[in-house]
Amino acid sequence: MTLREAQQETLLLLKKHYDSRESANICDWVMEHITGQTRIDRLINKEISLTEAQKTQLQKIQTEIDLHKPIQYILGEAWFGGYRFLVSEDTLIPRPETEELVEWICSDYREEAEKPQDFLDVGTGSGCIPVLLKKKLPAANLSGLDISEKALAIARKNAGQLDVRIQWMATDFLNETTWDRLPTYDLIVSNPPYIKRSEEKNLASHVLDFEPGLALFVPDDDALLFYRKLADFATTHLTNHGHIYVEINESLGMETLQLFTEKKFQAVLKQDMQGKDRMIKAWKKR
Repeated sequence: MTLREAQQETLLLLKKHYDSRESANICDWVMEHITGQTRIDRLINKEISLTEAQKTQLQKIQTEIDLHKPIQYILGEAWFGGYRFLVSEDTLIPRPETEELVEWICSDYREEAEKPQDFLDVGTGSGCIPVLLKKKLPAANLSGLDISEKALAIARKNAGQLDVRIQWMATDFLNETTWDRLPTYDLIVSNPPYIKRSEEKNLASHVLDFEPGLALFVPDDDALLFYRKLADFATTHLTNHGHIYVEINESLGMETLQLFTEKKFQAVLKQDMQGKDRMIKAWKKR
């Protein structure tokens, strides 16, 4: 099987599950992953045959594609903020909306980029938020915590391969007795679980069947659980001039905003590029 034949076969399979544009993008990603060659190199070498190992790897990937497994989990990697991050089924797949949250922070802190400040990411998962923040704001001191040791193992690998130093902590953030051992921070950021269990039916199968429920779902009767805990934590662990940045459930924008204001914070709601209520910035009233 030549590179050209492998690409055609994979593209045909992908078109059963994705539109033409996404199929082409994923196909290029798969072929580069298998061969280590760029798109231009593969065009030049399109009649070169795959090795037996490459054919075996491609067949395995094609089988998993047919099972609707997200390509990021199949390849064990995802792009976020222009960097390649390792992911596993113990971590969420980084999404463009979270990238927008990071960009909002960087825009706000651009003038203070040279000032050493302490940032905390709550529920860090793959570590994509603190790692990208450290790449963009290198003077900041970044920490990330998560209840999942397996997720933290991925986060550590991402920090290592992208050559940044992050402090990682295995912590059950919902257990308030763990807060005493944490210092104060100039910035607290989080993309916490916020999907109500009743909203499962609205999720695509590749999300519901493969992504970690621990990082996705909250009870219907306490959908703002993590935001309430974040606000309570920030009351004692956020510096007076610090900020909280959170990603939110698009259907609970005003409710989440109201929660922060009731907790004596000033807050603003921001929409994402698709016009959905997606993130909030909050700070102590001065």
